[in-house]
Amino acid sequence: MTSTPLGAVKQYIDGFNNGDAEVMAATFDAQGSILDGMAPHLWVGPTAAEDWYRDALAEGEHLGVSDYLITLAEPSHNDVTDDHAYLVVPATFTYNVRGTPVEQTGACFTVALHQLPEGWRIAAWAWTKGKQ
Repeated sequence: MTSTPLGAVKQYIDGFNNGDAEVMAATFDAQGSILDGMAPHLWVGPTAAEDWYRDALAEGEHLGVSDYLITLAEPSHNDVTDDHAYLVVPATFTYNVRGTPVEQTGACFTVALHQLPEGWRIAAWAWTKGKQ
């Protein structure tokens, strides 16, 4: 159970970093949505987290990308009102492209969450790319 909004965000990112789509899905709301720069750009519904992850891995394989790692900084916005939250978390994204390290700095992970009886769940997230 994730007892704070930031805890849910960190759990989701830990799932991504560890290649664990089940952890990502467990932290994601069944009616959630994802907005990302990768086509098709929008994933919605009960399998959104798994569908996005599958598509991200396929895109990565196509482009020769591997060794994904997202590092989160302290949130620049961490607004919690009752059972709703809005977080903007600066992030660094590192990966390899055909063996060459790439570091994307200045990215932002923007997340809306709500609290359910079983804990905080991500209702929506958007990734804003930084500089490479």
